[in-house]
Amino acid sequence: MKKIILSLFVAAFAFSTNAQIKTPAPSPFQKTEQVVGLTDVTLEYSRPSMKGRTIFGGLEEFGKVWRTGANANTKLTFSTDFMVDGKMLKKGTYALFTIPGEETWEVILYTDASNWGAPAKWDEEKVAVKVTVTPFEMPMPIETFTITFDDLTNNSAVIGIMWENIYVPFKFETPTENMVSEQIKTIMAGPSAQDMYASAVYYLEAGKDIKQAQTWIDKAVAMTADAPKFWYLRQQSLIHAKAGNKKGAIAAAKMSLEYAEKAGNDGYVKMNKASLKEWGAM
Repeated sequence: MKKIILSLFVAAFAFSTNAQIKTPAPSPFQKTEQVVGLTDVTLEYSRPSMKGRTIFGGLEEFGKVWRTGANANTKLTFSTDFMVDGKMLKKGTYALFTIPGEETWEVILYTDASNWGAPAKWDEEKVAVKVTVTPFEMPMPIETFTITFDDLTNNSAVIGIMWENIYVPFKFETPTENMVSEQIKTIMAGPSAQDMYASAVYYLEAGKDIKQAQTWIDKAVAMTADAPKFWYLRQQSLIHAKAGNKKGAIAAAKMSLEYAEKAGNDGYVKMNKASLKEWGAM
């Protein structure tokens, strides 16, 4: 009997020392990935909540470096070089720090992202860039600390830092136009129909030289004349319309409509009919 009791005690002791109880983290971790143009941007941070506390001017003092989140450094990783406030920065990982203020904030990208919170010893040599921004008052309280990617374009985005009743915008730019232009120059030495098509569509959507876009899309359509592609023809119609060639736009839209109907693509059928009606051809 004593042996049985001893065995049960040992088993219970082993269970109590090995078992681990998991509980929710006070400041949950979040990872967000965002593509800006041709640049992959990854954001990693922990998200504390207000829980009835005064945050700015209270929990986080004005004029002092804040980790901009909780726990380990808030990290931003860029897959290409990028620009902040006119300064070009190398691709890689940066810690995001801020200095809250009553009227303005300082936003800092720091090259050492291995700290738990703010560095024990701040090193100005590791400050990649520091910019002064003006916060906005939110119309409602934000209970949980949040960072967003806002106002996305092909070449830029705004990082929005939100908590309590404050929104702090921080803009960065990416070299999308240069990257695309270099690709176009390289590929145009011996471009395929797809290269011509992609370049033409980019020029159309980016508001660049429409005459050049017209030349490229016409070549793309000519190179695929043996097996016409209704999506090529659709873009040809839009580019010709933008270039002021209404007759050419209508002809391309009619061909796109014909091949889209044969392919059973209702979306392109609808778009082409709408354009033809707009141009007075239906």
